[in-house]
Amino acid sequence: MVSRSYSNLLDLATGAADQAPAPAALGALRRRLPRVVTTAGLIDDSPLSPSTPSPSPRPRTIVVANHLPIRAHRPASPSEPWTFSWDEESLLRHLQHSSSSPAMEFIYIGCLRDDIPLAEQDAVAQALLESHSCVPAFLPPDIAERYYHGFCKQHLWPLFHYMLPLSPDLGGRFDRALWQAYVSANKIFADKVLEVINPDDDFVWVHDYHLMVLPTFLRKRFNRIKLGFFLHSPFPSSEIYKTLPVREELLRALLNSDLIGFHTFDYARHFLSCCGRMLGLSYESKRGHVCLEYYGRTVSIKILPVGVNMGQLKTVLGLPETEAKVAELMATYSGNGRVVMLGVDDMDIFKGISLKLLAMEELLRQHPEWRGKLVLVQVANPARGRGKDVDEVKGETYAMVRRINDAYGAPGYEPVVLIDEPLQFYERVAYYVVAEVCLVTAVRDGMNLIPYEYIVSRQGNEALDRIVEMSKPEEKKSMLVVSEFIGCSPSLSGAVRVNPWNIEAVADAMESALVLPEKEKRMRHDKHYRYVDTHDVGYWATSFLQDLERTCKDHSQRRCWGIGFGLRFRVVSLDLSFRKLAMEHIVLAYRRAKTRAILLDYDGTLMPQAINKSPSTNSVETLTSLCRDKNNKVFLCSGFDRSTLHDWFPCENIGLAAEHGYFLRPSRDAEWETSIPAADCSWKQIAEPVMCLYRETTDGSIIENRETVLVWNYEDADPDFGSCQAKELVDHLESVLANEPVSVKSTIHSVEVKPQGVSKGLVARRLLAIMQERGMCTDFVLCIGDDRSDEDMFQLITSPTCGESLAATAEVFACTVGRKPSKAKYYLDDTAEVVRLMQGLASVSDELVQAANPSEEDDPEEA
Repeated sequence: MVSRSYSNLLDLATGAADQAPAPAALGALRRRLPRVVTTAGLIDDSPLSPSTPSPSPRPRTIVVANHLPIRAHRPASPSEPWTFSWDEESLLRHLQHSSSSPAMEFIYIGCLRDDIPLAEQDAVAQALLESHSCVPAFLPPDIAERYYHGFCKQHLWPLFHYMLPLSPDLGGRFDRALWQAYVSANKIFADKVLEVINPDDDFVWVHDYHLMVLPTFLRKRFNRIKLGFFLHSPFPSSEIYKTLPVREELLRALLNSDLIGFHTFDYARHFLSCCGRMLGLSYESKRGHVCLEYYGRTVSIKILPVGVNMGQLKTVLGLPETEAKVAELMATYSGNGRVVMLGVDDMDIFKGISLKLLAMEELLRQHPEWRGKLVLVQVANPARGRGKDVDEVKGETYAMVRRINDAYGAPGYEPVVLIDEPLQFYERVAYYVVAEVCLVTAVRDGMNLIPYEYIVSRQGNEALDRIVEMSKPEEKKSMLVVSEFIGCSPSLSGAVRVNPWNIEAVADAMESALVLPEKEKRMRHDKHYRYVDTHDVGYWATSFLQDLERTCKDHSQRRCWGIGFGLRFRVVSLDLSFRKLAMEHIVLAYRRAKTRAILLDYDGTLMPQAINKSPSTNSVETLTSLCRDKNNKVFLCSGFDRSTLHDWFPCENIGLAAEHGYFLRPSRDAEWETSIPAADCSWKQIAEPVMCLYRETTDGSIIENRETVLVWNYEDADPDFGSCQAKELVDHLESVLANEPVSVKSTIHSVEVKPQGVSKGLVARRLLAIMQERGMCTDFVLCIGDDRSDEDMFQLITSPTCGESLAATAEVFACTVGRKPSKAKYYLDDTAEVVRLMQGLASVSDELVQAANPSEEDDPEEA
């Protein structure tokens, strides 16, 4: 039985019974234990030491999807066992035959399409494991119904295809019970993965929107799991996605993957936009790889459309039954002077069958010369979902076919042939072979491999060339009319792309595809075939797994731990030398020190990012207490101007650095000095009009004009538009200020222009110099900041050149706010922790001051 330590991973799981495999199955799949089993059910997930011997097992990928790539065959009598065969039309079936690493072993986890009686489930699981390396997940009937036909098909699938639940007929209102069933089903899949996984070596590849919260379950159990996710459906724009009540839970769950794959850049862009708008995350490109930083973990984004299985298609093209079916269709259509145009779609609302029929009707109306010649063969596969909308699509399709055939048909001729029964794969391939044009008018589709299958089928082989009476191989041709809204459209540059809602334009595209010169048709076909042949399912799977391995290669060199509850769980991953600043540690060092230098950033460090930027009374009192200790020298560094800082901080002994270090003042009674020679600010006359232009065109942005710094702030603007405008503004300012002694920098939510050479590193250098001039041998340095500008301070105080200003036994604490890549060696989670730390140090100082002056406690006036 699998460990129970993960049985309550998420509060929303409804407590479905654990599904235990047969003992033999578990023994066969779990090849070796994780590193160290310390307590029953608990695994030591600490990084490997360099001396730990590392075995080289056969690489293995656990593929998790809603359905197994298996066809189950029900026994003729109860005494006979179930039998199974591979589903050759399943995409996942062909991963193991197409990987660039032939030694890769694949384990499949998913549901069977048939209901297996409870008493037979153990025997079926054992048989599937031994014969096909598959582990079935058996969902209780009530959960299965609410999970698949409920949440998946009523909420996620319509929303991801841009259908908002504006009424009960359009997907239905959000149902919390369906969401709980979805989470519970994902929990059962997670249990199955945990039964077979070796977390040190195995890769896990999760597929599609049915299992979007599965990464959270797995990441919570094994912080360093090597986990990839591929979404086979569209991902909607943020305006659509944000209507989902559990939007943040799903985003955070996906971000618990190491690699997230999408078919097109549009889908990836929408996902990244949602992460930016709803979670405040930004992405960047590192050597061609798009990635997000999520609590120290790098989450990579993969953009690669899936391909077809070339081997399978070529095998089917060579079957005798395929050749016979092609010969039959050639006699039916070409033998009677007919030209075939083909559509193959599921019978659902997003495939655009009715739009295709309207375009066919328009074509026959506008071009009478095609009446009696052109035949649209529409293969309508059964819908995967069910409900009122499916019935409406069926009724509308049948009615339109009858209308067109009645209006334009003739004895022996039907302009539309509707095939509404399932076809064998070889039969479908035969229709591809005889079709002059393939037409796909889906209004929204994730990928759609029909055009790829059509192209390969039109390439054919020598036997089929003879049947279709093609004398020369170079005469092979194909024509595609495809919707702009399907995932394969960007990769088919030779196709005629259409907006399926524009009926007249689709009709014109159909006619132009028919009359295009033969040479042009051949050129387009050759271009498409070369792409499809080299970007097959093997290329797709290999590329994804290689990127997954690259993304996970440093897992063992990171410290990981989980934070958050329920579906908000995430893993913090940091460099081994980067750790949280412990209060006990720094207080001990603070007590031991004789001379202390404390350097603090203000906005985002002592004060959270907020509308009201002024410090609280408690913050001022804390700084006053620290400054009262004669062994301390406190310097506060900020981007605000000097008059503002003077008014906010009345402490006598505090040092202030205004405008990121341009102005310095060691104490309140000292004069302001500059860190560099006085700057000429005439450049503002050039920069300010440019910033005004961007302020007027970016709603919510403002300009902050300080003495030596000019800031364009877009904190309250639309994040995507503001970021885009900021990049343009930086380029614009750099071009117009190229000959001016200033630097242009982009920070979080702002663009700053300031004199060259000004940095917070100069502030740190000046603070240590002041203390050295006063004969103070500094043996304690604390520096805290939160953004890129503070990295200069961290770098300086930890550099060897700084050692001359410090005591030989000095303890240096460079601390950043938030877990993120930094030159600092320590971090605190947020401004609240910074304030608590400073209050703790202030209380220690008060205690030390009182201990040094015990007479004050006996003051009769105080008594």
